[in-house]
Amino acid sequence: MAKITFIQPDGTEQVVDAQNGMTVMEEAKKNMVDGIEAECGGACACATCHVFVDQAWFEKTGGPSEMEEDMLDFAFDVRPTSRLSCQIKVSDALDGLILRVPEKQF
Repeated sequence: MAKITFIQPDGTEQVVDAQNGMTVMEEAKKNMVDGIEAECGGACACATCHVFVDQAWFEKTGGPSEMEEDMLDFAFDVRPTSRLSCQIKVSDALDGLILRVPEKQF
């Protein structure tokens, strides 16, 4: 299990207990994190679960795949640490992960 902190654009934080093996997006939806729409349900077919990975955590989450990069082209305000939360698997190594939610998803 990993604790993941989602930071909203206004600075409010929500910490969720995420189960190993799930995706960050699944845990965000289960815990009703504002701003994570996940319209495609995690199929990497939209960009509505876009997050900014805290720079200190980016190496641990890894970079986006080519398919994910293609979907990020449709995201709002893409940054070097942008990821789709449906493509990040929860593991003990991500305990303490910090993610920022964009102002809007599209």
